Amino acid sequence: MSIAEERIERLAGLARDAAAECRDDRAREYVRLARRLAERNRLSLPRDFQRFACDACDAYLRPGKNARVRLQDGHVVLTCDCGSHARYPYDS
Repeated sequence: MSIAEERIERLAGLARDAAAECRDDRAREYVRLARRLAERNRLSLPRDFQRFACDACDAYLRPGKNARVRLQDGHVVLTCDCGSHARYPYDS
């Protein structure tokens, strides 16, 4: 595992913890740093981190707090407070 991958994992944990403490601005900054680091090193973000970060506003999504989760025709639809949607397939 490279240094960049370790740092992205660390930033994912920090974003999760900051969001749990309702420090949304700090969580958003951690998400932005992790994305920038992944782009520079041509890495992809871990799946769980990628699915809980809004693509439009970089918020760390917390279902029930700043995100709505719905199931529709074999997809999970995550809607952020900013209005953006993300759809992920699931097997029933």
